[in-house]
Amino acid sequence: MSTDTAATTTTAEDNAGAQANPAANQTQNQAVTDELRRWIIEQAEAGCRPDDVLKAMKTAGWAEDVALDAMEDTLRARLDELGPRKSREQALPPGVPVPSPDYDETKGPVIDVDGHRVQVLMSMTDPRVMILGGLLTDEECDQMRALAAPRLARSETVDNTTGGSEVNAARTSDGMFFERGETGLVDKIERRIARLVNWPVENGEGVQVLRYRPGAEYKPHHDYFDPVHPGTARILERGGQRVGTVVIYLNTPEGGGGTTFPDVGLVVAPVKGNAAFFAYDKAHASTKTLHGGAPVTAGEKWVATKWMREREFK
Repeated sequence: MSTDTAATTTTAEDNAGAQANPAANQTQNQAVTDELRRWIIEQAEAGCRPDDVLKAMKTAGWAEDVALDAMEDTLRARLDELGPRKSREQALPPGVPVPSPDYDETKGPVIDVDGHRVQVLMSMTDPRVMILGGLLTDEECDQMRALAAPRLARSETVDNTTGGSEVNAARTSDGMFFERGETGLVDKIERRIARLVNWPVENGEGVQVLRYRPGAEYKPHHDYFDPVHPGTARILERGGQRVGTVVIYLNTPEGGGGTTFPDVGLVVAPVKGNAAFFAYDKAHASTKTLHGGAPVTAGEKWVATKWMREREFK
């Protein structure tokens, strides 16, 4: 496996060219059509943020006040149609089991993983995010960077139409993939992660290593594969949906490079050997796991990412 399969965030603006044509077709008289109302509902139920929907409509030529009224009226009518209590539940896909560390805060902030002590620096339940200290040793971080460096190439993201991969302006890093268990070190780290989060090692994708140079970033996105895209069915054949992510910092950059969670105002500082773990039980923005890599302002940032699937990843 040589290309990155991280799912980019699909916003209403991304869909504007293909699906917001009903918006664009009516901009001269600003008439709100049934086709436009259906499009607004589709964007909302796919988890797009209201700001993105508004931006897409304005880009297509809609006046902001007309767009806002159309969104408010359409979504209010949709909520009335679904019912005041059932609307949210019916709009969400069902949850599935997810990776979860055995952590009991009453027993102290350390998880013992087969003799390797991992510190719990922060734990949230909504979203399910944990910041872990010392997941890798300094020596393991250095070895991973040395193994990955000769194989780095421009990072790619999922092509949501075909299920393949493509270079995307949202991601400006260099990266590579290790096959699962490719080396003794990789195998040891994968098994440590599997034991930590209580998820089968065979359900994990291969570890990806990324290098971000000054100015490089990864704009906010979700790691799950959005079911609304035609290429998703092909991707899910290899092991089902992604349900968890571990981002390990292989060095401490001189400046910038934090992992951001915009929905909850969280920024995780990239510290060598530490990691951010987060899980998502459904392919929906309600998991609040929108995240990104802030631009590096000085030096380089190296990370190793491990994604976990519902089933065995083949």
